Amino acid sequence: MPVAVQLEQVVKHYRRGGKTIEVLHHLDLDVEAGEFMALMGPSGSGKTTLLNLIGGLDRPDDGRITVGGNRVDSMTNGQLTAWRGRHVGFVFQLYNLMPKLTADANVELPLMLTDLSSKVRAAHVATALEMVGLSDRAKHRPAELSGGEQQRVAIARAIVGDPTLLVCDEPTGDLDRESAIEILELLSVLSHQLGKTIIMVTHDPLAAEFASRQFHVDKGRLINRSSRAG
Repeated sequence: MPVAVQLEQVVKHYRRGGKTIEVLHHLDLDVEAGEFMALMGPSGSGKTTLLNLIGGLDRPDDGRITVGGNRVDSMTNGQLTAWRGRHVGFVFQLYNLMPKLTADANVELPLMLTDLSSKVRAAHVATALEMVGLSDRAKHRPAELSGGEQQRVAIARAIVGDPTLLVCDEPTGDLDRESAIEILELLSVLSHQLGKTIIMVTHDPLAAEFASRQFHVDKGRLINRSSRAG
């Protein structure tokens, strides 16, 4: 399989209290197209920073980041914004849905920045909601949905523009076990059947078991790599 995400000698540090704190230390990583990968590690280990760098929400201080053949680290802010909109879907622990909008209107939000007609947007939204099993909840507002259903709406919003990469930060962290498993099974389908490359940060070892590979981040380094078949 071709490499979808490549990090080469990536360094990221922050200034805090007059000191420089290195969060990621000359990190290398290859993620294949269509792979479902989990990042684990203690709080402050750098895993969310790594996810933000891959998704183009942050920039490295050194090294190269290539996603889908694009040098993300060398883009201008305008180029990076346009690239994210076309190629990356984001799923977070908090669903970040607009409470006054219905499910289908929430899913449509990313498409409002495109030049698609309202008819084409509606077709994309219907397809995304069908993929997450919520066609019958399209006109419900977030308060009328369970936590698991709200996260499904968030995933539909993330995939409505057909991105190649999904970055997920603790997508099941606010859910009960049954709902969490449903979300993880959905992510597995998106990866294995639809070819989406998925990188997920999680604290939950059971959630990480759904991924094809697990990377443990500790003190800015990737360690204890593990994988399973499938």
